[in-house]
Amino acid sequence: MNKIGREHVPLVDLGHERPQVSANARNMSPIVPRASISGRALVAVVAIMTFLASITTGAVLLVSASAAEWQSEVASEITIQIRPTAGRDLERDASAAVETMRTQAGIVEVRPFSKEESAKLLEPWLGSGLSIEQLPVPRVIVARVQPGTTLDLAALRTRITQVAPSASVDDHRAWIERMRSMTGATVFAGIGILALVIVATIISVSFATRGAMAANRPIVEVLHFVGAADSYIANRFLRHFLMLGLEGGLIGGGIAMLFFGFSESIASWFSGTPVGDQFAALLGTFSLRPSGYLVLALQAVLIAAITAWASRRTLFATLDDVD
Repeated sequence: MNKIGREHVPLVDLGHERPQVSANARNMSPIVPRASISGRALVAVVAIMTFLASITTGAVLLVSASAAEWQSEVASEITIQIRPTAGRDLERDASAAVETMRTQAGIVEVRPFSKEESAKLLEPWLGSGLSIEQLPVPRVIVARVQPGTTLDLAALRTRITQVAPSASVDDHRAWIERMRSMTGATVFAGIGILALVIVATIISVSFATRGAMAANRPIVEVLHFVGAADSYIANRFLRHFLMLGLEGGLIGGGIAMLFFGFSESIASWFSGTPVGDQFAALLGTFSLRPSGYLVLALQAVLIAAITAWASRRTLFATLDDVD
């Protein structure tokens, strides 16, 4: 019965049922699958590293630009303080100092502060509604220097003290040096953070490359068996990790650019608050210049290139072990 049943079973030619795949499609199939868990994790890591690097670079650019504006403004001003002393008329000494400054060559503007303006300057420390009649508040005179003019401060101090003995002349050199030191420290800290981000990216890519090589070790051994050179195999992995690095760099850099693009609007929400005023004084308007966005874009491409470079170095070291 079984024999008869087997005799009547029709034979099927499986050759016609097999799916036909072109040679080009077989050659285009990647050695390393892109839609893998390790690939998505590496994209996330590169995106996070690029975002942190972009935020750091943007903050350094904002601080540097704000400090440059501060230095240019402070360097072009001279402040004169006339302290009240017994036996001297403060108002008369202030008027004499103003006239002396106006006759000084290289001075383009002289602005004396009134009592009310001096009281407003003291409000952050002494509060509002304070009567300064009972306090020995000095009179302040601000003079603006013509750009490119070098004044003889020693001679200027001598002329001012002759008409107002209690006057002091300040050219803000100490503040300029402090701002330069602060800017240098900020730039140095930013470079340090960028170096740490790059090192972390290289380590992550190295582990991801070794993991991908371990997962595809049978394929690599077969390619070696059929005579594929190390450069051929490395180029396939290199292209894979370069695309992952570019994808992560574009995501992280794009989010950072959007953050700085909306930062001015975000800063306006905190305008008028102590925290907002302090950040505005430190970072200015929170808006990057077009050159700043170009720097962020180049930095994202650089991190992708570093990803490919780290992958290449790890690839050849791992291929030597496979051999």
